[in-house]
Order: sequence, then structure tokens, then C-alpha cells
Amino acid sequence: MKAPTNSRKKSTESATPAEARRPEQATLDEDTLAELIRLHGTYLRDALTKITMGDRARAEDILQETLVRAWQHPEAVGGSPEQARPWLFTVARRIAIDHFRKQAARPQAATDEIPEQCRNEADPFDEVLLACDMQAALAELQPQQREILTELHMKGRSVAQAAEALGIPPGTAKSRNFYAVRAFRAVLEVHGMADAA
Repeated sequence: MKAPTNSRKKSTESATPAEARRPEQATLDEDTLAELIRLHGTYLRDALTKITMGDRARAEDILQETLVRAWQHPEAVGGSPEQARPWLFTVARRIAIDHFRKQAARPQAATDEIPEQCRNEADPFDEVLLACDMQAALAELQPQQREILTELHMKGRSVAQAAEALGIPPGTAKSRNFYAVRAFRAVLEVHGMADAA
């Protein structure tokens, strides 16, 4: 067997170990990554802690993996870290789902309990993810639309109560609600969540 030629070796000798392992690929600059962490880190960590049912270590792992993906895909973040939250949440959600699937695929410890005796608690994972997605979608609406949807649909207030809370006439509250619901549905469709509306 012939020894490999030195031409390839010479081209990688001057490269750092990271460059030698993979072709040149654009990554997110440090300032933008720091801005992402500043703007969205706490919000994501809190949501992931809820998703992981209080497992802070797992939440932190998922957050770190999400930030690595952002670093690896600068095109997804673009030039606007302020607008990156929906993308970050989508990535974090997918990573969290992968973590839960891996855990579910592992063999479970044997137990003496009869299945009917096992507690069947509802898994809040999907509900928390849906709430996070809805919150990210609401953030894309105009403030007036977000306010009226919050008053009527999240706080469960009547049109008169919402109008009073916002300091507007009831007719204006109805009109804002009509256009806010339409705008919200459009945002949900863009994010592939039309069924959640």
C-alpha cells in the first residue's frame, strides 16, 4: 500500500485543528451571539425549565445547544437579534423534543406496580410549548392588537370590560378584536400553527 502524498498534509499543516476538521463555514459573530443571549437567554431558560419540569440542568443543556445552532446558522438570525426569538424557540422546542424522545427510548426500570396503579399525570410539555409559541406569535402583532387579544381572550374579559381597561369605546374594542384575530391567524399560519388558533 502506498503512503499518502504530502500535498494534502501541507495544505492542512498551516490550518488550526478546527479548520482542518471542517471546511470554512460562516458563523455568528461574538457580538451578535452575546446580544441574542442578553435579549432572549433568560426568557428561553425560564421556558425550558418549565418544559423540562424543573430540571435546570437539562434546560441549560437545551439552551446551550440552541445557542450553538444559532452560532452555526447566522443566516437564520440575520442582522436582527431582536427578531430571532421565534426561530430560537422553534429550535429549542425541537431539541427538547429530541431529548424527551431519547429518554423515552431508553429501557425503563422494572417495577412491581401494576400499570393501573401507576399515576397517570398529564404531561404539560405540549401545553407549555404551545403557550411559548403563542407568546412568540403575539409578540409579532402591533401593540394595540396584542392588548385587545390579551384582554378579551387571555384574561376572559367582556368587550365592555376590555374597553374600559384599555380606555377605548366598546365599538373600537370590537373592531380591534376583529382585525387582531385576523392578523393573529395570519401569523400562526406563517409559523405553521394554524391548527392552534
